Amino acid sequence: MDRGACHSGDTRRDLLFDSHVREEITVTETVIDIHELTKSYNGTKAVDGLSLQIQRGEIFGLLGPNGAGKSTTILMLLGLSEPDSGTINVLGLNPTREPIPVKRRVGYLPDDVGFYEDRTGFENLMLTARLNGIPEETARGRATELLEQVGLTHAANKKAGAYSRGMRQRLGLADVLVKSPEIIILDEPTLGIDPTGMEELLGLIRKLSREQHLTVLLSSHQLHQVQQICDRVGLFVRGQLLAQGDVSSLSRTLFADDPIIITAEMDGYSSRLQDEIRSIEGVHHLEVGASLQADNSPAEADVPEPDTAVRLIIRSSTDCSPEVARRIVEGGGRLFSLSRQQYGLDEIYHRYFAGGDDKHGEKSDSKHYSQA
Repeated sequence: MDRGACHSGDTRRDLLFDSHVREEITVTETVIDIHELTKSYNGTKAVDGLSLQIQRGEIFGLLGPNGAGKSTTILMLLGLSEPDSGTINVLGLNPTREPIPVKRRVGYLPDDVGFYEDRTGFENLMLTARLNGIPEETARGRATELLEQVGLTHAANKKAGAYSRGMRQRLGLADVLVKSPEIIILDEPTLGIDPTGMEELLGLIRKLSREQHLTVLLSSHQLHQVQQICDRVGLFVRGQLLAQGDVSSLSRTLFADDPIIITAEMDGYSSRLQDEIRSIEGVHHLEVGASLQADNSPAEADVPEPDTAVRLIIRSSTDCSPEVARRIVEGGGRLFSLSRQQYGLDEIYHRYFAGGDDKHGEKSDSKHYSQA
């Protein structure tokens, strides 16, 4: 079932790309709107003044260590826990006052998916469809289609108790999609899955989001994996959202005062070229070391023989990569590679937000939310 036509009036721009380039989406409709949300357990704030907006069709990663407040936030979004203060709006609804309408339009996949172990994957999906009032004939077609989409057609008639962890997560994803939700919330979806299965599951989530214009809120502590598919992320520590945005903008903001590190692999290095590079505006440090393509290792300040392959590490206050490349080539050098250090979520998180694993008494009642 293609749900994209339901939202054809949205102003949006989808740029599809390979696994090394991020999708770019322009959206105009806010589907999750949280303002100054607070929740305490036994006098300790599990969520402290959270404000967040998520747009239709967006994949948003809520990242943080265990106990950061992620699951508590999810419970409040689903109407399973009432905030102490602040407001939540999900698809124009208040989850606290209107939990059933929210439940009809929001799918939820907990970190530990529960199925009837003695029923097949197909039968489990049919049970969910029945609980949601979907006619049997429609449900059969829907279940068959979803099992194909998540790559479980071969295991449709296999009992869920015999499924691997990765297969259960795929079946869980199909389960949340049975009722054709507009938003899906995934709590640690890659937990316990091997690297290959993790990559496949994340790719599947991205594919379904793009094809069906699904909004995805993904809660996780696995930074690198989430970075691969999220349009934006929020870093959640000790109940507070300390930063949010796409990885590039977070990197520019958080590392604005850090030197830019440029690495060049080349040969044909000389004293004249060394002086040329040092004279580039913004350059304040130049280190000459062993190239990845050579065994010899000249020390800093030594000028190697012209035919020696070297590795230059340049620290600069500005991105002078183009100028470095130009001067190397014009100075008679042969440039093998030129790269600028990129900061990912691991660097962002561990530099600024590590150590946020708290003991806020965060509840784990999330498993009680079925897809019915």
